[in-house]
Amino acid sequence: MDLSTPEPRFDFPLADLYVGNLDVGQLRDAFPLAVAGLVVWGLWLYRVILSRRARAVVNDFRTTTSVVVPSFHEDPDILLRCLDSWLSHDPTEVIIVLDVADTEARDRIALRGDPRVTAVMFKHAGKRSALGVGMRLATSELLVLVDSDTSWTPGLLEAVQMPFVDPDVGAVSTQQNVYERGTSVWRRIADWLVDLRYYDYVPAMGAAGAVACVSGRTAVYRRSVVVPVLVHLEDEFFLGRRCIAGDDGRLTWLVLSSGYKTVHQSSAKALSMFPDSFRAFVKQRIRWSRNSYRCYLTAVAKGWLWRVPFVTKITVLQILLTPVTMGITIGYLFFARIEPNALSIVLALAWVLLGRGVRGFSHLRRHPRDLLLLPLLTLVVIMIALPIKLYAFATMNKQGWLTRHADQVGGDGQGSASVVNASVVNAPVVHAPVVHAPVVHAPVVHAPVVTPQSVWEVKA
Repeated sequence: MDLSTPEPRFDFPLADLYVGNLDVGQLRDAFPLAVAGLVVWGLWLYRVILSRRARAVVNDFRTTTSVVVPSFHEDPDILLRCLDSWLSHDPTEVIIVLDVADTEARDRIALRGDPRVTAVMFKHAGKRSALGVGMRLATSELLVLVDSDTSWTPGLLEAVQMPFVDPDVGAVSTQQNVYERGTSVWRRIADWLVDLRYYDYVPAMGAAGAVACVSGRTAVYRRSVVVPVLVHLEDEFFLGRRCIAGDDGRLTWLVLSSGYKTVHQSSAKALSMFPDSFRAFVKQRIRWSRNSYRCYLTAVAKGWLWRVPFVTKITVLQILLTPVTMGITIGYLFFARIEPNALSIVLALAWVLLGRGVRGFSHLRRHPRDLLLLPLLTLVVIMIALPIKLYAFATMNKQGWLTRHADQVGGDGQGSASVVNASVVNAPVVHAPVVHAPVVHAPVVHAPVVTPQSVWEVKA
C-alpha cells in the first residue's frame, strides 16, 4: 500500500492565476517593460545624484585668454552685442573670423577701435575652417571658442579658467541657457531641454572628467592640447565625406583621446540665440542628431568610448540607442498594453506626462509656469527621439549647417528682429518727436584677408 503523499496537480494554466485582483498572466506580460523601466529610471537617477553632488571649481588660477569667434553672415547687431559682453570680461584678445562677405560687421567692429579685437576676413569653408584660422592666430594659453550669437553673464571668463589649475584638464564646458527665452514658445521648449542637459547630465560626466561633448557655444581649451590635433578637426572624413558640422563633439573626443580630461564649470553661464520657429527648431535638432551619430559612432569605432568613465559610456550609448528604447517603450505601451477604451488611454497618457514631469523637475523648479508646456514638451521629446533621430541616422552623412545660408544674414529664426519684435508686441506705443541727426561718414577700416595657405604658415 503506497502511503506517500501525491504531488499536487494543476489542471489550469498559470495565466488563470490571480494574486488578489491582479492577473498573473498580465503581470508576466508586463515584466519586460517593468525591467526596462527600472533600468532607464535607475540610470537617470544615478546621473541626477552625481550631478547634484558635483561642485564648481573655485580658486585664484588666472592666465591669458584668447576668445576665438567664427562668424558666418551673423546679424551684425547680435555680433556686436555679444562682442560687448566678451570685452566686459577683459580677455587678452578677441579674434573674430568673418566671412569675406561680412563687410558691415568688419566696419562696425573697426569703429569700436578696441586694440584687443582683431577682425580677420576669411573665405569660410565651414565652421571648422574658421576655427582653425582663429586658433592658429591666437597667442594665449587658453582658447575660448565662442559662437557669434552667444553672450556671457558676469564672471564667466574668470570661472572657466579655474579648472585649468589641474594640468590634466584639457577642456572646460560651460553652463548654458537660451537668450530671451520668453520671446517664443520654441525658445522656452529649447531652454527646458538645455536645462535637463546642464543640470542632470553634463555635471555628472564633468565630475568624472569626461564630458562627452563640450558645447561649442562657449568652450574653453588648453591651447597646447588642441593645436597639435587641429588637422584632425579640419580634415575629418566620415564614410568618405568631409565633415562640416559637429566641430565641438569632434574636438572634445580629440582631447579625450589625447589623455586629457573634459570637465564642467557650472558657475560659468553663457546665453545663446535659439530659433523662434518650429521649422528652424526641427532643422537644428536634425543637425545636432546627425553630429551626435557621426561623433559617437567614430568614438566607438576607434575605441575611445571604452576608455572613458562609466557614466560617460552609458550616456553615449543611451543617446545612440534613443530611437530603439523610445520606440519599444511607446510601441509596447500603446499597442500591447492599452485596452481600447477611454480610461486606459487617459491613464497611459497621464503616466507618460507624469514621467516627463518628474524628469523635468530641475527646470520646473526654476520656471514653474512652464508646467503648462508639459504636454507640448512631451510630444517634442517623442518627436526628437523617434522621427527626427531616425531620419538623422538614415542621413547622418549628409553634410551641411541647415540653419545658416550664404544668401541670408543670421541663422533661421535667430535674427535680432526675432527678439526685438517679440519683446515689443504688447508694449505701449509712444510717439516721440522725430529728430534728424546729421549723417556722419566714418572711415572704412579694412581688415586683413586671410587664406587657408597663409594661416597654415602661422607658427603653432
